[in-house]
Parts: sequence; structure tokens; C-alpha cells
Amino acid sequence: MRLWVLRHGEAEQRANTDAERRLTAHGREQVLRSAAVLLGQPLQVIVASPYVRAQQTAAQVHEALGFGKPVQTVPWLTPDIDPHAVIAELEELGLEHVLLVSHQPLVGNLVSLLAHGSRQHPVPMSTASLAELEGDWPLAGLMTLRGLHHS
Repeated sequence: MRLWVLRHGEAEQRANTDAERRLTAHGREQVLRSAAVLLGQPLQVIVASPYVRAQQTAAQVHEALGFGKPVQTVPWLTPDIDPHAVIAELEELGLEHVLLVSHQPLVGNLVSLLAHGSRQHPVPMSTASLAELEGDWPLAGLMTLRGLHHS
């Protein structure tokens, strides 16, 4: 399995709620740089948090890649979800090439848990950072962090 974990691009500081924060112009540029890393990858699905900035990030990647399937929006990719729950959802998907678009602290904790078996030292993921993991199955400590790209 190859799993890419993308943190949303830079978002505006304020909105009515955290979930409503939108990407800034700089954030949109960051996302395009991250999308370029994904060109030519055999993605089967793009799965995104329902928060506006993640939806905008996923839509921009979707368009940049000319991806043929719609983005799947799921409630299990919001910032404070337990990464173990995300691993369980990945197992349910049963796909080999998945892009997740989400937020901190989830993305850093998830990458750390998959690659190191623990979330004691979350992987640093700034806005639009893209982690690439590979392994036979999405289980804690059983995936290898193949790359970490910062935009």
C-alpha cells in the first residue's frame, strides 16, 4: 500500500468557526507545489476532511492531477480524530493507493503512528506538507516513511 498524507494549505486566521477557515492565496500556491509531487502517482482515491480548507485543498489537487473520480468527504479526518480510528477506516477502504487530506494534529500523529508505532513524537507537517508512506498494510509501525515534502 502507498499512502500519501497531505496537510491543507495555509488558511485564513479567522472565520466564524474553525471548520469554515478558507485557504489564502499563499495556501493555494502551496497546494499546487504539493500536487506536483503527486503527478504520475497511481492514486485510486482522494479522501478529505469536511472542513473548508481541506475541501479546497483536495479540490485543487483533484483539478491539478485531472483525477477522474470525485473527492470522498469523510468525518474521520478532522483535526482531533484518534489516528487509530483513521487506520481502521483505511483498512475498511481496502485500497492500495490513497491520498488523505487533513489537518494537524491528526496528520503528524498519523504519520508517526504508521511509521514509528507511536505518536509520542509527531512528524512535523507544516501547511501543505505531503508525507508518503509505503507498506503491506496500514498498521501502526509497519509502514515506511518514503518521503516528506514541504511546500
